Amino acid sequence: MEIWINPDCSKCRSALSVLDAEKADYTVRRYLDDPPSEQELRDVLGRLGLEPWDITRTGESAATGLGLDGWPRDAANRERWITALATHPALIQRPIITADDGSAVVGRTEEAVRSALPDR
Repeated sequence: MEIWINPDCSKCRSALSVLDAEKADYTVRRYLDDPPSEQELRDVLGRLGLEPWDITRTGESAATGLGLDGWPRDAANRERWITALATHPALIQRPIITADDGSAVVGRTEEAVRSALPDR
C-alpha cells in the first residue's frame, strides 16, 4: 500500500495515525517532492473511479492562476486537467491511498482510510 501525503496536512497526518494504529504495511510518498507522472495519475484515477477534476484542490493559488474554475469538466479536457495536476502537484487532493488489491481511496476520513486496509 502506498499513501501520497503532504506532511504539513492534518488529514494526511490523521491517515498515517490510523495506518500506524492498524499496523498497516505502507510506503509514504511525499508527492510534492516526488510528483506523480501523468500516467501515474491516469492509473490512480482509474483505481479511484474518479475524474481529474474530482481530485483537484481548486482553492489552491495555482488553481486560481490557471483559471481552473473556468475549465470544462469533460472528456475532451481530461488530459488538460491531468497535465495540470502533474505540473502542479499541490493541486492534488490528499491523502491518496493505493491498496495492494488494486483499489484506491482519497483518505480524508478515518472510514475512508480504513476501507483501504486489507481484510483481517
